[in-house]
Amino acid sequence: MYPNDDYETIATTSGKSIEGVEVKCVDGDGKEVASGDQGEILVKGFNVMQGYLDNPEATEEAIDKEGWLHTGDIGIIDDKGYLKITDRLKDMFIVGGFNAYPAEIENILLNHPSIIQAAVVGIPDERMGEVPKAFLVTNGKDLSSKEEIIKWAKDNMANYKVPREIEFLDSLPVNAAGKIMKFKLR
Repeated sequence: MYPNDDYETIATTSGKSIEGVEVKCVDGDGKEVASGDQGEILVKGFNVMQGYLDNPEATEEAIDKEGWLHTGDIGIIDDKGYLKITDRLKDMFIVGGFNAYPAEIENILLNHPSIIQAAVVGIPDERMGEVPKAFLVTNGKDLSSKEEIIKWAKDNMANYKVPREIEFLDSLPVNAAGKIMKFKLR
């Protein structure tokens, strides 16, 4: 971070890359995405490991021939060079050819007045490949039906992001660090 950074930038980004380190976001074909677009975060520089000890296969999977480390994180680099991590690549799923990022869908769902927690995973769909399924915890006061939430979602997000299934839970499974354990929801 820099002395003149505003509070929002400090609170919502990871900052800029440091001298000697390059950071970029790429699409599924390895092409760098435009500023403001989501892509996998790649890092290259003195701080990148040389590889995994005695595991050349894992090294080859993580570090490409040009020395870029594929972090497995999804992010956005804005026009000023600030990086914002938005999701994990392993959580992304494809709905009819569109990349669906669970964290993005979850953040939109959390704007609904009844929803206090949300977790989204991709589930198999014969026609679309995968579709979103939302696991929701509500506030218990504003009782909303699955149909009402789906209708609300259609008004607030692109159609491919709208959950096709919704399951209400009393709580989401979390680990000791408070991170949602999505593998238990799949």
